[in-house]
Amino acid sequence: MSVTKTEPRLDRRAAILNAAEELFAKHGYDGVTLRSIAKRAGVDLALPNYYFGPKRDLFDAVLMRRAEVLNAWRLKALEDALSAARPNPASVEAIVRAYLGPLLTGAHVAEPGWKHYYALIAYVNNSPEWGGRLMTQFFDPLIDQFIDALRLSLGDVDEKALFWSYHCFSGALTLTFAETGRIDHLSKGLCRSDDLDGAYEHVVRFITAGFESIRPPA
Repeated sequence: MSVTKTEPRLDRRAAILNAAEELFAKHGYDGVTLRSIAKRAGVDLALPNYYFGPKRDLFDAVLMRRAEVLNAWRLKALEDALSAARPNPASVEAIVRAYLGPLLTGAHVAEPGWKHYYALIAYVNNSPEWGGRLMTQFFDPLIDQFIDALRLSLGDVDEKALFWSYHCFSGALTLTFAETGRIDHLSKGLCRSDDLDGAYEHVVRFITAGFESIRPPA
């Protein structure tokens, strides 16, 4: 009996999150209202506020939902890479693959919901208003673990070089998530910005080489 009662509520919450994710990804935070989210979700106008509170809290809830999933996937991939390399440090390439694999490979990357989420992450990461607070809140604890792993792999690496390298890594990934169509135009259709799975090996090689370039001489 209790299951029957909760299912409609869960369905409405999911519908609101899905609608908000899509609209925020397409129009940005300021271009979306709770009314437009309710209309897109097909629910009563009062329900987004009832379930999630003000728009800012709903925006956070949208980001949190898939961030928790992604963080769990990437932490497992990193732990596997570190475990496979013991007693030695994991290679830079293995660490980069652990970071990128859950993001760019798998059946989920073609799903509209994940595409909307990645576009939203690109929007947030490029925004001075949102990037600092939200990326720190949802992703920094995991990113710190990846940077620690890279530090061990690279040896006595210059700290400034390490963080600038990660900054460039994050920028490349943000542009990949944005799917602007720029590479489609430049390559005259040879490459597609919506082909995340196809981008994976290219991004891995490029980012791995970038980190390896700051490795101290033996």
